[in-house]
Amino acid sequence: MHVVAGVLIDPAGRVLLAQRPPGKHLAGMWEFPGGKLDLGESPLHGLLRELREELDIAVDLASAAPLVQVPWNYGERALLLDAWRLIAWQGTPRSVEGQALRWILPRNVDPETLAPADRVILRSVQGTA
Repeated sequence: MHVVAGVLIDPAGRVLLAQRPPGKHLAGMWEFPGGKLDLGESPLHGLLRELREELDIAVDLASAAPLVQVPWNYGERALLLDAWRLIAWQGTPRSVEGQALRWILPRNVDPETLAPADRVILRSVQGTA
C-alpha cells in the first residue's frame, strides 16, 4: 500500500499532527496528515487530494518538497509512506473528519505518541529543522 503524509510547517517552525480516530488501525496515536493513494495517482497529487479532504486546505505546489520515503510493515500491513515537506498553503487547516489536530515544535514531540512509521518522519524533520 502506498501512503502519503504532509509535514506542514508553519512560520513558527511548528508541525501539524493529527490523531488517529477510534476504530482505525493505531487509534489514538498521532501522525502527519495524509492517506492512501488512489489507483494510478501520483504521490504529490494524492497528497494534495488528501489534505483538501482532511484539512480543507489547498497546498501551494511550489512549496512541496519530498522529505523521506519510509518502507514499513505493521505485521500483515506493508506500506510505503511518502512524506512531503510543505511550507505554503491556502486556508486554515481544520479537522474535516473530526480528528484532533495540534501544532507543535518538532523538538517537543514525544516520539512514543506517534504511529511507528511517523517516528522516522519526525527524525527527518528534526534533522532539517
